[in-house]
Amino acid sequence: QVQLVESGGGLVQTGGSLKLSCSGSGRTFSNYRMAWFRQGPGKEREFVAAISWSGSSTLYSDSAKGRFTISRDDAKNTVYLQIDSLKPEDTAVYYCAADRTSNRLNDYQYDFWGQGTQVTVSS
Repeated sequence: QVQLVESGGGLVQTGGSLKLSCSGSGRTFSNYRMAWFRQGPGKEREFVAAISWSGSSTLYSDSAKGRFTISRDDAKNTVYLQIDSLKPEDTAVYYCAADRTSNRLNDYQYDFWGQGTQVTVSS
C-alpha cells in the first residue's frame, strides 16, 4: 500500500502559478502509476494528468494540455503538478492518486488516493 499526502494548494490570482506536490510513503513508489484529478464546486471529479512508472510517458486531459505539467521524483517519493496561467475555472480540490496494477495511462482506475489540496483562483 501507499499513503499519499498532497500539498501546495492555496489562493492565487488569475494568471498565477502553483506547484502541487504529492508525497507517498513506502519503498516502492517508483512502481506506481501516478495521476492528478480534481473536483470543482458542484462538479464531478475529473482526470487531469497521469505519469507512468518510469516517468517517460504522460497523459493530459484536454483542459490541462498546455498549462499543466506532471512530473515525478522517485528519489523523493513525490509527484508534482505545475499549473500555469491559472483560471477561475481551475478552482477545485486537487487529488493525487496511485496504482500499480497497470501502467496504461488511459486506465483511469486508481486504488490509492490522497485527501486533496484546495486550489482557489480569484478573478
